[in-house]
Amino acid sequence: MIEKSILWVLSGMNRKNRKIASVIILTAAVMLSGLGFLSDRMDSMESTECITGVMNEKEDVDRPKIALTFDDGPHPYYTEQLLDGLKERGAKASFFVMGKQAETYPELIVRMQEEGHLVGNHTYSHIQLGESNRETFKEELIKTNELLQGMTGEEPQYVRPPYGSWDKSFETELMMIPVLWTIDPMDWCSSDVRGIVSEVTKKAEENAVILMHDEYKSSVTAALEIVDILQKQGYEFVTVDEILFD
Repeated sequence: MIEKSILWVLSGMNRKNRKIASVIILTAAVMLSGLGFLSDRMDSMESTECITGVMNEKEDVDRPKIALTFDDGPHPYYTEQLLDGLKERGAKASFFVMGKQAETYPELIVRMQEEGHLVGNHTYSHIQLGESNRETFKEELIKTNELLQGMTGEEPQYVRPPYGSWDKSFETELMMIPVLWTIDPMDWCSSDVRGIVSEVTKKAEENAVILMHDEYKSSVTAALEIVDILQKQGYEFVTVDEILFD
């Protein structure tokens, strides 16, 4: 009768409160068992987990996170196709867009943000940073930030420098965080969907950052296949900030 009463009380609590109550109950039970009370019940209660499991609930196991990132967009057709596919799959991605493309297709930038994706800076014209063009590079970052902020209401914090060329002083000058990658399937120079998918899935690991481009049909097709395969393997697709700081 006592056990049924305990189970009834616990079943009405949320998980956090059930845990606390279970510890208190188990501690009291251990103390009482020394006095001869509840001894016949304690043998079946090997741990607090036995009590918290009365509702047949198990703690959620954290899934490994992985980040899918796209450069050079948005593209008027392929980016929209990609967003549709990501939405169907419940996957998030990070888009490092060029200012000139964002200026032409602002509705796609707004959609990215509204659907929970990260919108980052990829310069205005895909300029590569060199010794002689530091100021021009900086101006392109600022211009693109202003454009994106006007569309989303938020100033971008993350930048994918074209070709990976970067000046660390920009991090304090512009208060921006560079995002590179750990997996590069070279999708921009290949239309081999199967090869792109294989290259990514065989190298996939927790907290990996995948570099792709949303301006090619083959890349979008491959990206969605990658999501399908890795989700079945237990991966959760998140925005890159979750990889960097969580």
